[in-house]
Amino acid sequence: MEQTPGTPPFSGISRRVFVKSSISLASIPFLPAKQPALFLIHSKQEKPATFMAPEKSIIGNYGSWAVSLMKEVPALSFRDPARKDVESWRKDAMQKAVECISAPPRGSVPAVKVERRYTYDGLDIEELSWQLPYGRATRAVLLKPQGAARPLPGILALHDHAAKKYFGFRKIVKTGDDQHPLLKEHQETDYDGKAWANEVAKRGYVVLVHDTFAFGSRRVFYEDVTGLSGDLDTSKKTDENAEDHAQIEAYNAWASEHEHVMSKSLFSAGTTWPGVFLTEDQVALDILSKRPEVDPERLGCGGLSGGGLRTVYLAGLDNRVKCAVCVGFMTTWEDLILYKSFTHTWMTYTPLLPKYLEFPEILGLRVPLPTMVLNNNQDELYSLKEMKRADGILKDVYKKAGAADQYQTRYYDGPHKFDQAMQKDAFAWFDQWLH
Repeated sequence: MEQTPGTPPFSGISRRVFVKSSISLASIPFLPAKQPALFLIHSKQEKPATFMAPEKSIIGNYGSWAVSLMKEVPALSFRDPARKDVESWRKDAMQKAVECISAPPRGSVPAVKVERRYTYDGLDIEELSWQLPYGRATRAVLLKPQGAARPLPGILALHDHAAKKYFGFRKIVKTGDDQHPLLKEHQETDYDGKAWANEVAKRGYVVLVHDTFAFGSRRVFYEDVTGLSGDLDTSKKTDENAEDHAQIEAYNAWASEHEHVMSKSLFSAGTTWPGVFLTEDQVALDILSKRPEVDPERLGCGGLSGGGLRTVYLAGLDNRVKCAVCVGFMTTWEDLILYKSFTHTWMTYTPLLPKYLEFPEILGLRVPLPTMVLNNNQDELYSLKEMKRADGILKDVYKKAGAADQYQTRYYDGPHKFDQAMQKDAFAWFDQWLH
């Protein structure tokens, strides 16, 4: 399935590698519980103490030291015993999260153009576009049960990364029988042959799926960077005949290599990739919520992998999302420090935020609103023990807030995916809280 959304290829890493709970210091066998890692302590005779080898990590023997920089309970965690009131905690934690994520302003809701209307697969479908203050126009599709008129709950379906930046919303919808072979293959491997946005719309939802920053209609075109791309040569590449199979594969490889360039530029501009995602997803939520056939008090969101990442940030920071399903994107910062950062896209990271919140606590900012997390036991993008520790953290947050029943997690055998069994459980969760 998906290689780390946009992560440059690595030898030995399957193409699933994404965008395919934490060890405390005391649990690291080679590390004294209350002593910083990797310090050589000298006696008065200048004889070094025996060097305690750190646990192996993807950053060599710096791993245990890096983990030692983190607090077991971050500064703004609701798990801190001193924090009693959920609303006062949320105010403090949200303020810091917003500061770190540094999302660009989203401004007023853009005008939406209906490009085409038709019926397919038992659904009324609209192809839409809107123009943000930057980049090319965003393209999207809206799906609803054929003939639906009364206000229905709405779902913002968030597409994955999968190291396939040429495609965006098209990865999780099917709008005709002439589906591109690469999209058909992607849905077979990652979604058990289903266009999940179609499937959930059929259950009585208005579903909006849009291209997000750097994907599909929002992707970086070769012509935009020709002569300025350094080692990422575009001299023999073209944006013409873009639907050609070989050209799509070549673009996806180029875009993966370009990701670190984009990320550094965003940091230099004072924003983050999760921040840009958040802004664009909130604009899409604005558009969905204003549709006459949508009940704005019954909005949900969800997605696999890169869509799961976007769910963490959007559902965590926007309380209009009344029900959220995060699929294939839950772990701890420690997992990323020691083992798995190389399996993930640059789009994952928000500098300095780990000082204040554990990764699952970003999603936990929405407590007590209903939240589901779906994991795969053999997901190569995460360590199972860290997925389970993240689960424990979210359970603790919801239990402390008196909302244990509003959080649920499930585990499935298999690699990184959102298969039909998982879709069934996700859709039932939406039905429980939105219908």
